[in-house]
Amino acid sequence: MEPKAHHVIIGLFTLTAFAAALGFALWLTKSATDRDWAYYHIGFDHPVSGLSRGNPVLYSGVQVGDVVDMTLDTNNPSHVRVLIRVDDNIPIRENTEAGLVLANITGSMSIQFTGGTPDSPQLRGSRESPPLIMAQPSPFDSLLSSGQDLLSKADSLLSNTNRAFSDRNAENLTVILANTREMTSGLMEQREQLSNLLESMEIAALSAREAAVKVSEVSDNASSILNNQGLSVLEALDSALKTIQTTANRVDRLTIENEGALASGLQGMGELAPALRELRSTLRNLNQITRRVSEDPTRAIWGGESMKEYSE
Repeated sequence: MEPKAHHVIIGLFTLTAFAAALGFALWLTKSATDRDWAYYHIGFDHPVSGLSRGNPVLYSGVQVGDVVDMTLDTNNPSHVRVLIRVDDNIPIRENTEAGLVLANITGSMSIQFTGGTPDSPQLRGSRESPPLIMAQPSPFDSLLSSGQDLLSKADSLLSNTNRAFSDRNAENLTVILANTREMTSGLMEQREQLSNLLESMEIAALSAREAAVKVSEVSDNASSILNNQGLSVLEALDSALKTIQTTANRVDRLTIENEGALASGLQGMGELAPALRELRSTLRNLNQITRRVSEDPTRAIWGGESMKEYSE
């Protein structure tokens, strides 16, 4: 009798729990049915993968409704029309924006409303004539589009890489690596000479630096001389040029003022030339006479023969 009593108690408990769950479900259904809903059409001009009937509708992250139906636009099948219902107490305004958001890691999507200012008119929607709200592209949609482009580019890159590593290119690459290895070995063998060359270059660089310092010092000295002594020389030259200019002006003025006298003087000098020739001839003759007198005075004066002296 005792095992049978236990089975009866378990059966009664099970029936009671089932009845309570059924009553709770009926209460939830009745509560949902009794709520007032506002209906809207959300228009998408891009794919809505991950969105399905019953998915939640959010407003700033809070669930305010769900997706009722999804259809394609008969005029443009690339556009999707999603019928949603939202609690009638939630104000959906003309400047309220709608978009898709990722619901979970499985890829399920939700519709989310954002924005809407109190001064914007409120949209009233019914099941028979729901207003249309065009959805804005979400960052996730942009990410998906970019991901597709990225996959296409990655596939193209892999194809180009495969072509780059063809048998012929691999052989060329092997030859290049072998040549590189030989060149490296040669450089290692010549490392002492390279070290000496680097040392010589360093010494040359130091010498060039010292030469540059000396040139800089010479340039500074020359600049100092030009600034100090050169200035006085230039001033003296300027003064001399001014004096020469003044003298030239005076000579020019005197030449202009005494042009007639200079012409007469030059003419007189031209007439003086024959007299100078006569004077030169006279002087020559006088010189001859003087020489004769000094040599033989008697003959020069009397014109006779000179007296001879006889020795005893």
